[in-house]
Amino acid sequence: MKTKNRKKITTSKKISVNGCIFTLIRSDRKTVSVEINPNLGVVLRAPSVISDSEAIEVIRKNSSWIASATERQQKKKPRKEPTPDEVLDLKAKAKAIIPERVKVFAALMKVDPTAITITSAKTRFGSCSGKNGLSFSYLLMQYPEPAIDYVVVHELAHIKHKNHGKGFYAEIEKYMPDYKDRRKLLK
Repeated sequence: MKTKNRKKITTSKKISVNGCIFTLIRSDRKTVSVEINPNLGVVLRAPSVISDSEAIEVIRKNSSWIASATERQQKKKPRKEPTPDEVLDLKAKAKAIIPERVKVFAALMKVDPTAITITSAKTRFGSCSGKNGLSFSYLLMQYPEPAIDYVVVHELAHIKHKNHGKGFYAEIEKYMPDYKDRRKLLK
């Protein structure tokens, strides 16, 4: 049986809601996400089948979160961009430390990630794919060990809970009762 390579199609457009402009990015995905980029722009990532009116409704429903997230983003202190030599050092540290931390916590939590990848992501410290592959940004190495361990446990918890619901945070708290304090180290 011959299978076609699916070409990922992404479209982007600007939409105005109550005088605020946001970017709608449609792509081959199943979920909707709203994010505030470092320039304080609102980005809605959505499946390609979502209509403009559905996108506008998502923005309206999330308007209070958008306002508070924008305010938090404005208060963030800009981090110094690492030099090329520092990037190499941080990547080497990440490749040495993160897989070991994942191994320790995965055994404790009785989960089995399918892969561990170190990335150059600048907007998130970690992610868990639908197939339970974990990705971590090398920039995480700029933070103390308790913060690194929090991100590891957070991503491992996504293997059991694919959302940020009560069960997800209960899972984290079971293995890391002080997770809220650790999370603050990342801010």
